[in-house]
Amino acid sequence: MTRFGRQPGRSAVDWQVAAALAAVADADVGLDEVDTVITGYATTSGHLMPADLLAERLGIRPRMAFGMSVGGATGLAMIAQAVHLVRSGAARTVLVAAGEDRASGQSRETSTQVLAQVGHAEYEVPLGGTVPAYYALLASRYLWNHGLEAGANAPIAVQMRAHAVGTEGAHLRGRTTVEDVLASRPIADPLRLLDCCPVSDGGAAFVVSATRGERAVEVLGTGQAHRHQHLCTLDPQDTGAGRAGRAALAEAGLEPTGIDVFGIYDSFTITFAMIVEELGLVPAGRAGAEATAFAVDGRYPTNTHGGLLSYGHCGVAGGLAHLAEVVAQLRGERAGAQVPGAATGYVHGDGGVMSAHVALALGRPR
Repeated sequence: MTRFGRQPGRSAVDWQVAAALAAVADADVGLDEVDTVITGYATTSGHLMPADLLAERLGIRPRMAFGMSVGGATGLAMIAQAVHLVRSGAARTVLVAAGEDRASGQSRETSTQVLAQVGHAEYEVPLGGTVPAYYALLASRYLWNHGLEAGANAPIAVQMRAHAVGTEGAHLRGRTTVEDVLASRPIADPLRLLDCCPVSDGGAAFVVSATRGERAVEVLGTGQAHRHQHLCTLDPQDTGAGRAGRAALAEAGLEPTGIDVFGIYDSFTITFAMIVEELGLVPAGRAGAEATAFAVDGRYPTNTHGGLLSYGHCGVAGGLAHLAEVVAQLRGERAGAQVPGAATGYVHGDGGVMSAHVALALGRPR
């Protein structure tokens, strides 16, 4: 995983190359051993064959190469597909890479317009819908449903920033308070600026292999759920987050209480709240009130790098950063932010407006 932030000078493919080279070096495999390349979309590139493009830049000729696109869940979906290819014997060494110059490679207006297209073309986009507006509607319903005041989820942003303070490479590292969140400028009522993740440049990549290295982390289970595309057809009581999580944990033979460290998609504070509650980590409507449960020394250590809300969000690589952090935790390589004895992990990705859910259960090799 690279540093995240506003870092002009590299294109989306440049970030993918940087992350890919770091990943193969970390896995101690040669580029010539890679037989499959899977790459995520980049809103600043739009290339129709992103994996072939990356392979060419790396100077390799894989047997298989393809791109994927399921919004913010793309990163984990690529990993899940790589796992299935390796388990089936169709591939032995898969390079999964993502990266984008989303902060410096396009204007705010362009980014807003492009991402807004996840909304319904007839019922949402023409009304001026944007991704923050779609999630703001979810947040409004959530607050009303649970009888909460605006700002109830502000402690989530504070907890994520607390993790980022000590994390090298995080986009936002300054300490923040609930008062700071409530005082930040309105984006889409009831969401304020610090309820939203920053837009970043950066990259992340992984090697999924049939060969186990000394520092390998094993994928114990995968799960997915795709119950809707548009906000207007969403069931807020069952977005699919719980279904994906239960499938991954069942395959791994684990319960949520048996997980040592978590990576949960947190594009907005409401995203995080809805996912952890649907997974059953905290009671409905209590994610903000129980935000300290997600601290490094809490019941459910989560996003110990700072998450999207503070480490940053550069598209597909943003979701993969959660996985990179959990892998580092399971390897025991997080120094001052290390969760003691972490042996199992869970990572969850969300694409669209709670539309696509992909979950991975991880562990030290058995």
